[in-house]
Amino acid sequence: MHFHKQIQWQILLAYMIIISFTILLVRSTPPEDHIRCSSGNTNCTITNSYATFPDRSICHAAEVVYPTTEEELISIVANATFLRRKMKVATSTSHSIPKLICPEGENGLIISTKDLNRTLNIDKSAMTITVEPGMLLRQLINESAMAGLAIPYVPYWWGVTVGGILGTGAHGSSLWGESGSAVHDFVIQIRIVTPAGPDEGYAKVRTLQNGDPELDAARVSLGVLGVISQVTLQLQPMFKRSITLLEKNDSDLADQVSTFGRQHEFADLTWYPSQSKVVYRIDDRVSSGTPGNGVYDIAAFRSVPSQYLAMARSLEESQESRGTSVGRECVTGSVCTSPMEMAAYGLTRNGESQESTSDVVGKCATAAQTLSQLAVAAYGLTNDGMAFNGYPVVGYNNQLQSSGTCLDSLEDALATSCPWDPRIKGLYFFYTAISISLSKTKDFIEDVKKLVALQPEAFCGLDLYIGILMRYVTASTAYLGKDEDVVEFDMIYYRSKDPMSPRIYQDILEEIEQLALFKYGGLPHWGKNKNMAFIGAIKKYKSASEFLKVKMLYDPLGLFSNEWTDQILEVKDGISIVKENCALEGLCICSEDVHCAPQKGYFCRPGKVYQEARVCVHLSYEDGYDWS
Repeated sequence: MHFHKQIQWQILLAYMIIISFTILLVRSTPPEDHIRCSSGNTNCTITNSYATFPDRSICHAAEVVYPTTEEELISIVANATFLRRKMKVATSTSHSIPKLICPEGENGLIISTKDLNRTLNIDKSAMTITVEPGMLLRQLINESAMAGLAIPYVPYWWGVTVGGILGTGAHGSSLWGESGSAVHDFVIQIRIVTPAGPDEGYAKVRTLQNGDPELDAARVSLGVLGVISQVTLQLQPMFKRSITLLEKNDSDLADQVSTFGRQHEFADLTWYPSQSKVVYRIDDRVSSGTPGNGVYDIAAFRSVPSQYLAMARSLEESQESRGTSVGRECVTGSVCTSPMEMAAYGLTRNGESQESTSDVVGKCATAAQTLSQLAVAAYGLTNDGMAFNGYPVVGYNNQLQSSGTCLDSLEDALATSCPWDPRIKGLYFFYTAISISLSKTKDFIEDVKKLVALQPEAFCGLDLYIGILMRYVTASTAYLGKDEDVVEFDMIYYRSKDPMSPRIYQDILEEIEQLALFKYGGLPHWGKNKNMAFIGAIKKYKSASEFLKVKMLYDPLGLFSNEWTDQILEVKDGISIVKENCALEGLCICSEDVHCAPQKGYFCRPGKVYQEARVCVHLSYEDGYDWS
């Protein structure tokens, strides 16, 4: 009876959360400033919008400045260069997970682009827009639309700035664009303020245009070249799109991935492995005369009642901390392959030790119900901005390409918030994003499917979030962009507030990451991921040496670099932080048991499918474990 009530509670909570997503809330609490200073603009700390970096450290700075013009930027950079002072550029929202924005040393300076957020020029005949780097993507989309123009491929979350997008190589999803499917591929001019020698006044404004090789360094810069002051983008005439989200079985997913992106301009796929389901995004341009005023207000980016988030987090913490494993065999003796089978098995095991309680069963039930209710709510799509009446949803590009309504809200004392707001007990997660060559995605998916076949319940934690989101990205001329057409695999999953606490099925997700990165040569997204994802990453870029040459030309003293950027560019060692329990948080790849959590039954072992992987496995997951 206790187990049955737990499953009912899981399902009820899933309904509550999804219902809250489907209500258009008019009030919420916007995110807080991630830069805090104890004395005016001095003695500061800086973090990201999640209030945590991969190593959980706190970044300090001596001072923050808020320039409002290019002239002020020049003066700031010149003064800091004269003093040989370390600088880092920070955006107003700071959604990058790694430590790209941390100044180095006690005298570090933060240059915030918060007040550099204006449109400088729109040329309708040339179809270009020139903006400052602090402009939010939402504003860029809206101001372009008011001029009858569009930028076709952008990130799905509009709470990122133009400068932040260029710093990390953020992108949309498409294999169709002649220019490319990342925002930086639409950049035709950049003005950037860099350090200089005394004969140039210690600061220099460089104007980079199409055809200039140095522009390909600045398109994806990691913030190590200087401060961007202006960006000009090539736009297109406004157009309409037609979207249908189609759920199918994943039996032919490996074959479909390489072809689906060629069939639809804005295609993406979301895979829910534990449920053997894939949601295909059939998304194409249509005639501007096609009826429809659809809006895509993505459910995950809406404000949510904080009490619902707290309940969901408490339940997930309970599932993770109480149950480090669950019985793999169903009542029939076969492997459990569905939440209903797991529920049946759980009922027969109720009352036994915590090592075989119903925690994973409940997680899987919640995942199934969440997907079901998201499908009913059309994942946030409406035909008119108010209600969903059926597919296809047709509307203008600016209304369908990106969203993030929890960012724009009134104060309500945190009664509602963005789901990841660190001021409440809400989502706290790891975010893995790895791009794999389009030619290798079939084999990668088939390897992941082998893991699914071994332990399908291990994937329920992924399915509680976004499943595995697959987006298409085209090859780019940017030195640190994609060298070939790729599929980016995005995965979000539970992170404990306790860095010493392992996750249920810790090993499965570690093996997927190592499969992607090392067997298939995957590239980590510069603005996401844990430390281990960046091991050897820079060597995978054919133009990395050209980027480093521009970096040395623009900033020979490394004033815009920090320890993190030096590590990922392999200017210095230290990307792996090897210590006790380091593999639990992806700070290292385990090579000894102490890197896992042997005191809690987690030991360093080879992968199940990819034998070269080294992952933290609970003893109860290993073959030969006595399940009786």
